[in-house]
Amino acid sequence: MITCGRGALLSHCSASWLWGLDRVCPRPAEVAVPRRGKGRTTIRVHHVPALAPGDRANREGIPVTSLSRTLLDLAAIRSSAQVVRAVEQAEKLAIFDLRPVDALLARTVGHPGHGTLRRALDDYREPVFTRSELERRFLELAREAGLPTPAVNSFVAGHEIDMYWEQERFAVELDGYESHGTRHAFERDRLRQEELKLAGIEMIQLTARRVEREPATVVNRLATLLRRRRNELRRAS
Repeated sequence: MITCGRGALLSHCSASWLWGLDRVCPRPAEVAVPRRGKGRTTIRVHHVPALAPGDRANREGIPVTSLSRTLLDLAAIRSSAQVVRAVEQAEKLAIFDLRPVDALLARTVGHPGHGTLRRALDDYREPVFTRSELERRFLELAREAGLPTPAVNSFVAGHEIDMYWEQERFAVELDGYESHGTRHAFERDRLRQEELKLAGIEMIQLTARRVEREPATVVNRLATLLRRRRNELRRAS
């Protein structure tokens, strides 16, 4: 950083590598500087005159753009899918925090990576529905689509199921990420699905986000699954 002058920071793909979002260290190295300068054979210089204190960090003794700023800069040069993967990797490394990213987005409207990063973060924002509202909304959608009314919060094969169609032996679990964010929940969910399968019950999981954002797709697919399930049971009888 010394050769690039005071205030220079490792940035863009180089910062992504230093934060652990990329496996390969890029060449040439990329550096953000507050004043215009020429690139060198081993350094690619980005002129970024307005870095706020929150855009700066130090990792392993190296001045670097903050994780939030690194994600924003990546969003300007990478595809939406690549940005989503970068955010997911940050989450896996337990270094992702939505709050500073939101604060950064609030003051960088117009940045070329703004829209891409904002969309990549959609799945990290809380759904509109509470648990009870989600159940009511799901039942409303099922009724509007002319689907049979399921039993709600009933016990089936030793497990409480959110929505259950007894005739079709078909279950729907309505949930959000927060209920599956631990190792215990991960194991418990798979054991429950296995035990329901052994009892001859098919089950799918629907997130609050899907019910909120794509209700038509949700009910259309559910109608197809229920119809297929009825046909399967009819052939088996």
